[in-house]
Amino acid sequence: MMNNRMKLEILSKSDNESFARVVVSAFAAKLDPTIEEITDIKTAVSEAVTNSIIHGYNRDDEVIHITCEIDKNTVIIEVIDYGVGIKDVGKAMEPLFTSKPEMERSGMGFTVMESFMDEVEVKSIPGVETRVKMKKTINSAMNR
Repeated sequence: MMNNRMKLEILSKSDNESFARVVVSAFAAKLDPTIEEITDIKTAVSEAVTNSIIHGYNRDDEVIHITCEIDKNTVIIEVIDYGVGIKDVGKAMEPLFTSKPEMERSGMGFTVMESFMDEVEVKSIPGVETRVKMKKTINSAMNR
């Protein structure tokens, strides 16, 4: 299977979340995923980008970087922001933990990512950057 990679840079506007989701899913489509696999990827990307927009930045003119790589039959996605960061990643990844309790649906982003992807790794240096790295093996690609 041919390896490939791409980079996407978007502003921290909520409108760009759906664009990022579509671009990443189009990139992953090279592996001929099932509808369920592509939906899993779209959902996880949506959650990661939304976290960057809502929790990373307080403005809509900051940059979010998204990188994608295909390694054999695995899609590796990294969403990077340079916002406020996460002081305690372990705590932030607990279900229902949120830094914005006033927001509807808060506290489930990382839980959603973990349930739809095979691996989720979060690294954050407060005030410098936050990286959310997600991996999904496309099973339909393995059966070829």
